[in-house]
Amino acid sequence: MSVHRCCQVQSPKPLVSVELPSRYRSCPPDCNFLCSVCHGVLKRPMRLPCSHIFCKKCIFQWLARQNTCPCCRKEVKRRKMVQVNKLRKTIGRLQVKCKNAAAGCLVTCPLAHRKGHQDSCPFELMACPNEGCTAQVLRGVLDEHRQHCQQNGQQRCPLGCGATLAALEGEQHNCYRELRDAWVQRHERNRTLLLNLLGRVRRVYRTTNLIRRQLAQLSNFLEDDTLLLNARVQETEVAPEPEMWGAQGQGVL
Repeated sequence: MSVHRCCQVQSPKPLVSVELPSRYRSCPPDCNFLCSVCHGVLKRPMRLPCSHIFCKKCIFQWLARQNTCPCCRKEVKRRKMVQVNKLRKTIGRLQVKCKNAAAGCLVTCPLAHRKGHQDSCPFELMACPNEGCTAQVLRGVLDEHRQHCQQNGQQRCPLGCGATLAALEGEQHNCYRELRDAWVQRHERNRTLLLNLLGRVRRVYRTTNLIRRQLAQLSNFLEDDTLLLNARVQETEVAPEPEMWGAQGQGVL
């Protein structure tokens, strides 16, 4: 694989010179690993048909203005541009210092692993997560800062219930547990109400059955009284007939 030599970019407008990052100063990278457009280490290197290599982002921004190589001015056909993955891996193995070296970090790691280290570097500046605090502190002392910061400040519940908590309340606050306890209490209250309602329904059902039986008995009594009364009326209507026949016989004699 042929790697381009570092060359001076010929541009209609003079480019601003970019100083090499301090993490490379103790052991500067090879000139062939630098982009002639941004003057930094190649990122996602792309090789042009003329064999010059640039950062993918840099060369596409350049070609958006003019369709020539920044170094040799030859015409560039985009379909013939290729990514140089082998060179990308080689660059990824370059040993670099942490960007927080000035703050005291002594870690040196491959360029490909730099971001992973920065995500856990104790010397990385972090914004205080407390609402209303604008302090920038090192990751290594962030927890200590939060404890002192929360004494006079308040923050919203990190679980999302919307409550505003003081420092001591934040350590003891558990809205999920409170919500669960409230749900259990309401469930027990509803269960008690339901049992009471069922008891009342049973009592009403028993009372209704008792009234129904009493009405049935009363109906039977009324039927019996009606039959007895009818029988007495019939007896009253039939009883005088013999006397009339007797009176008639006496008159004949």
